[in-house]
Amino acid sequence: MKVVVDLDTCDGNGVCMSICHEVFDVQEDGLHVLQDHPSDDLRHQLKGAEVSCPTQAITVKD
Repeated sequence: MKVVVDLDTCDGNGVCMSICHEVFDVQEDGLHVLQDHPSDDLRHQLKGAEVSCPTQAITVKD
């Protein structure tokens, strides 16, 4: 599984971080993806972050 974030689209609102803090971290300088290839046990949280992103900047690929 791979997480891809369009940083040009991301507005750093932190919704993804509140859903899956193991993978996403929002700081003053923007969003940081902590794991590009997270473990499969985070799939449900990542899919939640993907559909909850207000700017649709997150894509979770198998």
